[in-house]
Amino acid sequence: MHPTLRDARTEVYWLADPARPARLPALAGAVSADLAVVGGGYTGLWTALLAAERGLDVVLLEGEGCGDGASGRNGGFVHPSLTHGFGNGLARWPEEIDELDRLGLRNLTEIGETIERLGIDCDWHVGGEMDVALSEPELRELRAEYDAMRARGLAVEWFDRGRLGLASPMVLAGMLERHVGLVEPARLAWGLRAACLAAGVRIFESTWVSGLREAGAGVEVTTPGGSVAAARVALATNARRPLLRRVRRRIVPVYDYVLMSEPLTDEQWEELGWTDGYGLGDYSPVFVYSRTTRDHRILWGGYDAVYFYGSRTSPSYEARPEVHEHLAGLFRERFPQLASLRWDYRWAGVIDTCSRFSAFYGTSHRGKAAYAVGYTGLGVAASRFGAQVMLDLLAGESTERTRLRMVREQPLPFPPEPVRWAGISLTRRAMVKSARTGRRGPWLSLLDRLGLGFDS
Repeated sequence: MHPTLRDARTEVYWLADPARPARLPALAGAVSADLAVVGGGYTGLWTALLAAERGLDVVLLEGEGCGDGASGRNGGFVHPSLTHGFGNGLARWPEEIDELDRLGLRNLTEIGETIERLGIDCDWHVGGEMDVALSEPELRELRAEYDAMRARGLAVEWFDRGRLGLASPMVLAGMLERHVGLVEPARLAWGLRAACLAAGVRIFESTWVSGLREAGAGVEVTTPGGSVAAARVALATNARRPLLRRVRRRIVPVYDYVLMSEPLTDEQWEELGWTDGYGLGDYSPVFVYSRTTRDHRILWGGYDAVYFYGSRTSPSYEARPEVHEHLAGLFRERFPQLASLRWDYRWAGVIDTCSRFSAFYGTSHRGKAAYAVGYTGLGVAASRFGAQVMLDLLAGESTERTRLRMVREQPLPFPPEPVRWAGISLTRRAMVKSARTGRRGPWLSLLDRLGLGFDS
């Protein structure tokens, strides 16, 4: 292993925080509620909090601890897009893109207002995100997206290489999206958990849900230690194996990999030139994202979205040091002046993706259950919108959210195995080749025409 990685701890930096709350007891026995929420990540926590604020009696069931999954170990980018980026939204729902952007920006604003109102200490700030081009083809595509976003009045700004200030020999230019926030992700989840408890939500952790069925006028959610009789249920399990077969065919779990550096000195920051507090992403098909922290570290993640045959998940799949080695090598290529920077933490974890790259929604059990899944790694903000959609659907309300074609449509399902694994593997190899050559190639071009894909 490279010397800069040799002493890295294999745990999530955000979850190693001393502020981590003690786990709540598991469900034991039978309880009842107006709403049962399955899952204690962002989607479940926002659903429970918003439902409690609407006056509902809410029970939330979480298999581990709230925020222990993807919600507590992501990069902390709070992006206003509800469609996994402007380009994806424009390609799929062009007639709705202006409304989707408006709703996404309002959602972002309301997240910030909630964080401040509740006093959640998660280093919330709107520093923006700089997407950078590393090749001439990427530069052309990035400039085209910038022009399209500017034409629609979105808050973006173009930075030529000389104006960027970022000291990297590989970066050609960048586009700054102003309205992108950053948070410490686990602390946001813990803050929402505390707000739920204060609002009267009953939270049971270490409580895996084993079954869901209609029971009279409502539904029954069963667990190894008890059950919940509820009028309605909101399913917020995301990458975990879905309880609904109709959802299971439309998402696949993939693994994302992350590094966290040691704290940088003032001299190292000066060498880097990264002083404005924005998040950083590249425009490559194999996306790398990065951001700074309030204790002066650099988070560096992404690149490889790894899928395992049969949609299997396991903690053992997180231990792939060759991916962390590759990530560290990419950092040294882009910032050779910091080639000796040590990495204090390295981790990986599962997220969900779908063929349209953005969350999708629906109901089951004759409208008594609702779900929001498929965020594809850009769900910190979109999860709150997903919570609102589920509550609208469960209430049977026609709202500006539920009337959206984006909300009413479902992504195409992935094919069964072994075709699924073969198609995803071929797509991953094509994405890596595209990043190297700057050309989409016949396979990716075909997927583009069909409106299909695989991403993280």
